[in-house]
Amino acid sequence: MQNDNRPFVPWDLMDDFMTAAFMKAGVPEEDARLCSDVLLESDRRGIESHGANRFKPIYIDRIRAGILNPVTKIDILKETPTTVVLDANDGMGMVASKKAMDMIIEKAKLYGMGMAAVTNSSHYGIAGYWASLAVKENMIGITGTNARPSIAPTFGVENMLGTNPLTFGMPTDEPFPFMLDCATSITQNGKIEYYARIGHDTPEGMVIGRDGKPMTDSVQILKDIRSKNAALAPLGGIGETLGGYKGYGYATVVEILCAALQNGIFLKELEGKDENGNIRPYHLGHFFIVINPDFFMGIDSFKKTAGEILRQLRGSLKAPGEERIYTAGEKEYDVWMYRKDKGVPVTEAVQKEFIQVRDEYGLTQFRFPFE
Repeated sequence: MQNDNRPFVPWDLMDDFMTAAFMKAGVPEEDARLCSDVLLESDRRGIESHGANRFKPIYIDRIRAGILNPVTKIDILKETPTTVVLDANDGMGMVASKKAMDMIIEKAKLYGMGMAAVTNSSHYGIAGYWASLAVKENMIGITGTNARPSIAPTFGVENMLGTNPLTFGMPTDEPFPFMLDCATSITQNGKIEYYARIGHDTPEGMVIGRDGKPMTDSVQILKDIRSKNAALAPLGGIGETLGGYKGYGYATVVEILCAALQNGIFLKELEGKDENGNIRPYHLGHFFIVINPDFFMGIDSFKKTAGEILRQLRGSLKAPGEERIYTAGEKEYDVWMYRKDKGVPVTEAVQKEFIQVRDEYGLTQFRFPFE
């Protein structure tokens, strides 16, 4: 594993601290515990672009700025036996997502499938967390969310689409599920934020400037994306040569499902600013689908077949010099096996943010190993 020289913070300490800080920011205790767990799930899986490093800038700072409501009021706009549309009223995206998943898991138990659309929401954390809730019930979970514009369409240079993850979780007969959790961009803002934090360049080909040339300076990229002078390339990269049009197409699929089903806003409207340039809630949309294999040929049959597909893929002929073939979700499982007894590795930048939040909220009962 990389970056083992970073200090590790025990999982319980991280959970208790972030929960306490969320509560100080006005989030009810049960919701605060959920929000903390969603962030920590990213770190459990090694997806640090969406983990504890987002605690302050994406959640605490937005609550303080008045563009994220700490108390989440959820309205049911429409419901049928297999579907539901929810309005999150600019509250915590994780809380609205949990409500949506709870509802459609119950629908899928009764009717075989369930789908939810959520409008007026906010960042909902790692998409795989929500697919995992279905997997834990021996069902298939599918989800996506739109986001502030970051991706340029193929042959374009303007940031129009969000990083728009399209995520699938499926139970198997192995110790870990199949979990494909990735953006429809070739990278995502969180990854570039992480690169900037650790002083690392963004690999060439992931970001296009307004002049049509690739960019690599992570700090400059973040500035230029926010000022609309740079955009992420879709999955596949810039142009059509390596299939960038495919990532562009899938990003558009997510955008439609996150806006059209719930009559939500989309594309440039998701900038998070009003007509005068003042910050405002992002009004994001999400969708969730749950499929119950028991309504097909049964969960045992599904898990056995899914597991056998993964085993045959991993057992196929390896490229020269390669030691291992992975299937989606396997690397994340390996990271958890490594970290579960060690804790959460935190960068120096995150350490400073945690100390700042602790001191500002007067949470003096918390002391971290890196102090």
